[in-house]
Amino acid sequence: MKRRILPLTLTINGAQKEIPEETETINMLLNHLQLGNKKAVVERNGVILKKEQYDEEPVQAGDTLEIVHFVGGG
Repeated sequence: MKRRILPLTLTINGAQKEIPEETETINMLLNHLQLGNKKAVVERNGVILKKEQYDEEPVQAGDTLEIVHFVGGG
């Protein structure tokens, strides 16, 4: 029997979004949002995270995240 994958509901930059349940860490979330290769600052539930934490910091249903990524240009 195939396991059913349920989405997690998160608030990201003020909007509710559903992401795949297997998205377990901040780094996995950034990759899912196609921001993995970009410089980004992440605040999770009011706490700004260090980039070194992204691989281990969990993502849980109900989290509130603010993600700011930098865009080059002139």
